Amino acid sequence: MSEHILVPYDGSAPSKDALEYALEKFPNADITALYVVPAPEGYWGAFDDGGEQATDADEARDRGRTILEEAVETAADHGHDLGTEVTTGQPDREIVEFADGEYDTIVIGSHGREGVSRVLLGSVAENVVRRSPVPVAVVR
Repeated sequence: MSEHILVPYDGSAPSKDALEYALEKFPNADITALYVVPAPEGYWGAFDDGGEQATDADEARDRGRTILEEAVETAADHGHDLGTEVTTGQPDREIVEFADGEYDTIVIGSHGREGVSRVLLGSVAENVVRRSPVPVAVVR
C-alpha cells in the first residue's frame, strides 16, 4: 500500500523545497500538492462585497491552479505524477483539515521569522505542526 503525502504549495521557495524533499524522500508515494486561497475572516471579511468577492475568489483559485502547474512540472522532471488540489480558507486550518484521514504525512516548507517565537517556524507551519493529526516534516 502506497503512502499518501500532502505538500502545501504556494510557489514560494520554501514550498518548492518541501516538494523537492517529498519527491526525493518518498519516491513511491502518492503525493498531492495543495494550494490554499486565503479567505478574509473576522471583522474585515464582513465588509466584503459579495459579487466582488466571488470574482476575486475565482481569480485567486485560477492563480492557484497556475501555481500548481509549476509543481506538476517539477514532479514530472523527477519522473513522478502529482495530484493537485485548490481549497479556500485559513491556510493552517485548511491544511490540517485536508490531511485528516486522507494522508500519512504532511511535508511543509518553513518560513523563518524574526523574534523569539518565530525563529524556527513560520506561523502557518507552526500551527500545522501543533494541530496536525498526522506526522509533519518541516523542510528548512
